[in-house]
Amino acid sequence: MTIAASVKTEYEAIIGLETHCQLNTKTKIFSPCSTEFGAPPNTNVSPICLGYPGVLPVLNQRVLEYAVKAGLALNCQIAPYSKFDRKQYFYPDLPKNYQISQYDLPIAEHGWLEIELANKAGDEPVRKKIGITRAHMEEDAGKLVHVGSDRLSGSTHSLVDYNRAGIPLLEIVSEADLRSGREAAEYAQELRRILRYLGISDGNMQEGSLRCDVNVSVRPVGEENFGTKVEIKNMNSFNAIQRGIDYEIERQTKALEAGEPLVQETRLWEEGSQRTVSMRSKEGSSDYRYFPEPDIPPIEVSAKQLEEWNSELPELPAQKRHRYESELGLSAYDARVLTDERSVAEYFEAAVAANADSKQVANWVTGDIAGYLNTNKLSVTEIALKPEALAELVNLITEGTISGKIAKDVLPELLTEGGSPKELVERKGLIQISDTGELEKVIDEVLAAHPAEVEKYRNGKTKLQGFFVGQVMKKTSGRADPKLTNQLLGKKLKGET
Repeated sequence: MTIAASVKTEYEAIIGLETHCQLNTKTKIFSPCSTEFGAPPNTNVSPICLGYPGVLPVLNQRVLEYAVKAGLALNCQIAPYSKFDRKQYFYPDLPKNYQISQYDLPIAEHGWLEIELANKAGDEPVRKKIGITRAHMEEDAGKLVHVGSDRLSGSTHSLVDYNRAGIPLLEIVSEADLRSGREAAEYAQELRRILRYLGISDGNMQEGSLRCDVNVSVRPVGEENFGTKVEIKNMNSFNAIQRGIDYEIERQTKALEAGEPLVQETRLWEEGSQRTVSMRSKEGSSDYRYFPEPDIPPIEVSAKQLEEWNSELPELPAQKRHRYESELGLSAYDARVLTDERSVAEYFEAAVAANADSKQVANWVTGDIAGYLNTNKLSVTEIALKPEALAELVNLITEGTISGKIAKDVLPELLTEGGSPKELVERKGLIQISDTGELEKVIDEVLAAHPAEVEKYRNGKTKLQGFFVGQVMKKTSGRADPKLTNQLLGKKLKGET
C-alpha cells in the first residue's frame, strides 16, 4: 500500500497600514492654539482643547487645504461633500472623552501610490501600486507622561500634557495590497516623501509627526478570505515596521501550522526584545458609536477651489523618478536617491539647468556631496556650494581644465566657503596641464629616474604603466591631463617617440 506524502501548506501575508500624519499648520485643527513642538506642558491649550462646556470648534481652513492636496497627490477622489463625526472612545488625555474625526463621508477616497523595490544599485526596480482606501481629518489626543511608582503607596502615576490635544491629523488608510514587511516599510517611506514634497508635514517619526499602525493577517496561498487580523502599534521607524511585520507573519504562521487559534487583537512592538506582545482585544467600528458632529457644519469643496489647489501641487517623487530615467538617462538607483528629498532634487535640477551634464552632476550629488551631508548631518540647503557652482565645477572637468582628482581636492573648500570653482583653481594654480611639450618633459624625467621599471615594462609587465602615471601625477601635483598622460607614456614606453 502506498502512503501519500503530506503537502506542506504555503501561507501568505495580507497587510494594510493606517498612517497618522501630523499636518504642519501653525494652529490646531479646531482652535487658535499653537502647534509648537516641545513647548512647556499645558501651555498651548485653550477652553476648546480642554473640552470646557459650551465651547464651539471651528475648522482650520489650512487643515482642509492640506488634506485635499494630500488626497490629490495620492490620486484620490476628493469628496465634494464631507462631514465630521464624533468617535466615542475614552482617551485619558483627550478631555472631551470623544474624538472629532470623519467616518462615513471622508474628504478623500479610492487612491493609490507607487512603490519601488530594488535589491541593490544597478538592479531594475519592481514597481507596484498600493491602493489608498481613504484619507480623513481628525484631531490628536494629548500625551501621558508616566513617571514611575510611588515608593510609599506602590502605585503608578502619570502626568498629562494637553499640548497635543487638537493637533491636526490626516489619517491615511491603505488597501490590504502589501505582502511583506519590506513592501510596507517602502510604502510608509514613499508616503512620507509625498507629504514632505507637498510641504504639509515634516514626517518626523521620532517626534510623532508620522505614526503607523499595521494590520497583519496570514492565510493559505489561494484562499480568498482574509485570516484573523492583528493590529501592531508602537513602531517609530521604518526598520521597526519591517521587523515588526516580519515577526508577526512568522508568529501567525507558526500558530496556524500548530492548529492554535488566532484572536483579533492589538499588539505592541517591543524594540528591545524584537517581538510583538498582546495589548488588548481589537474594537470594531460599532464600538465607537459614531454620529455626526453637531457643532461643525458639513464641508463642501467647490470645483474652483479644487482646481486651484490641484494647480499648486509640485512634481511628486514618482513623477521625478520616471522623468530622470526617461529624459535624463539616469539609472533607477540614482533617480531614487536624488528624489528622496525635494531639496536635493531641486539642487540637482538647478545644477543641470546651468548647462552641466546630468549624469556627472548626479554622480557628485549622490557621491561626494551626499557623503559630506551625512557626515556633518546637514541638508543640501545648508552648504555653501551653490548648484550653479557645482555645474561650473563639472564643466571644468568636462572641458579638461582640471582633473577629477583636482575637483575632489578643492570640493571641501567649496562646500564650506562657496565661491567660483574656476577662480579657486586659478588662484591655487591647479589648472590641468594639457600642453604636450610640457607633459613630455615631465614624462622623460620620470622614465629617466626609473630605468629598472622601464626595462620591466618592455619585458612584458605592462601594468607598470599605472606606476608611471602615478609618478607623473606626483611631479605635477595632480595637474597632468590623465588621458593625454596615458597616451604619451604609452608611446614613449614602446619607443615610438
